Amino acid sequence: MTHAKATSGADTITAGGAILARLKAVGVDYIFANSGTDFPPIIEGLAEAAAKKIPLPQAVVIPHENAAMGMAYGYYLATGRPQAVMAHTNVGLANCAIGAINAATEHVPMLIFSGRTPVVEQGRLGARTVPIGWGQEMRDQAAMIREAVKWDYELKFPEQAVDIIDRAAAIANSTPRGPVYLSLPREVLCEPCPSGELDLPQRIAPATSGPRGDDLQTAAKMLSEAKRPLIICQRGAGSEEGFAALGKLALDWGIAVNQYWAIQLGVPTDHPMAVGMDPAKWLADADLVLVIDCLAPWSPDVHRLAEGCKVIHIGQDPLYSRFPVRNFPCDLALTGDTADIVVALAEAASAYLEATHSIREARRAEVEKAATAHRATVIRQAETGNGELMTKAFVSLMLSKAIAGRKASVLSELGAPLEPMTLGAHGSWYQEPHSGGLGWSFPAGLGMKLADPDRLVIATMGDGSYMFANPVACHQIAEALEIPLLVLVLNNLEWGAVRQSVLGVYPEGYAAKSNAMPLVSLTPSPDFTKVAAASRAWTAKVERADDLLGVLEAAIAHVTTEKTQALVEIRIAP
Repeated sequence: MTHAKATSGADTITAGGAILARLKAVGVDYIFANSGTDFPPIIEGLAEAAAKKIPLPQAVVIPHENAAMGMAYGYYLATGRPQAVMAHTNVGLANCAIGAINAATEHVPMLIFSGRTPVVEQGRLGARTVPIGWGQEMRDQAAMIREAVKWDYELKFPEQAVDIIDRAAAIANSTPRGPVYLSLPREVLCEPCPSGELDLPQRIAPATSGPRGDDLQTAAKMLSEAKRPLIICQRGAGSEEGFAALGKLALDWGIAVNQYWAIQLGVPTDHPMAVGMDPAKWLADADLVLVIDCLAPWSPDVHRLAEGCKVIHIGQDPLYSRFPVRNFPCDLALTGDTADIVVALAEAASAYLEATHSIREARRAEVEKAATAHRATVIRQAETGNGELMTKAFVSLMLSKAIAGRKASVLSELGAPLEPMTLGAHGSWYQEPHSGGLGWSFPAGLGMKLADPDRLVIATMGDGSYMFANPVACHQIAEALEIPLLVLVLNNLEWGAVRQSVLGVYPEGYAAKSNAMPLVSLTPSPDFTKVAAASRAWTAKVERADDLLGVLEAAIAHVTTEKTQALVEIRIAP
């Protein structure tokens, strides 16, 4: 659709304001922004739209782009609605890169914008006025994140504002979902454009996919014929309905559920068919594996698939086409939203329930016995701990007790592990993205809590992850936006994940035998409670296991009653 260029009058608005107003029309609630010298038309647009009573998303100052990206990520997890991030030219976009990689890996849609340094040096409103107008110029600014976004474009003309926002939002929401990027030159944003269509319904619908009916029937038949099926679930079941359907499917069919490197919870941790996170024993014996939204359902260098085992992959992009090397066997791929596929597969498979009664009953009893034994071992090991210092597993166990009966979500970035916890609801667990862009948990928790104020949100992280999150900025955001997030920092004074990786590759190597492994120490450790206290957070430090549960309960009481942020630093074993 084309638009005649407008130049003046009550029916126009600056292109900067038009972009913002159209974001509201396509469902964006918040613009998480870190402004710069490219923002005058954006700021003028906000003021102009407000003066003309044009509806806008709420624009909030986020003093670091990594935090803005994390908040958009967390907001989407809580609501299913993509949000907008606005960054300052190429330098701000560079700070967005880690968040874009995380969002792309986990199919989290968001609309990313950054200004572009003015193209012209003089003679046009918005032309370069300060030296950084030259210093921030790039030949291809979008190249910094192009590999992590589904679509990118640079706004050419002001009258494109409505159409290009509609297209960006539709592509972000199309399966497989993910981030998109739009570059905004300052001169273009300064120009007027029509305002009459800003509140019209979105003109471009997202393209969503679903599996073919024949493929669902094939998958159901394969399930009915399997003697030793296994479910490996990594990114949850997609929705509350999908969560319930997956739990029932596993129980009805007596299928072991393995949550290997879980990003989201697929079935309750104490589900009768939940056999833990290590797939080795079950893979070696399986004759059918349902891979539910897994980037890496197992590690081929460690785990072995049984000879002749069939594999069905399920998800928005079941082959994860963004990744050049991912060669897991696939006999059937079901493409679409996970929850829809799980519900449809359960329905298709129900036709075979009566004929498979005896084999399902026997298998269910065997799996439940193994699951019960595994769960008891996990809890016992978490209670036992590791000598004088607390373990991460012990912290998880105590946290689970502290949040029992509450509507809560736990985010873990190398923080409190999943297995020792008792969690039974969709949306109660999130782990750091498999792309490993650190500094995720804290801002994602802020975004989630902003979206769902009645939910208890607890962001847990290691000491290194906390430092990566730019905590001074995150605590300032929590105070400025009055977000009562509870942060737990599990401090082992080192890069624990790096140590474990070294031990995995060189278990008997020189580094393993050294008194101090190179490049892992984070000593001397800052006093993280003082970082949080600088933004008036409630803080506590725990070094004794006997004190932990009481402190956690006190911290939860604070964020739920006083409704300001809190941080607990917990000293744990390496």
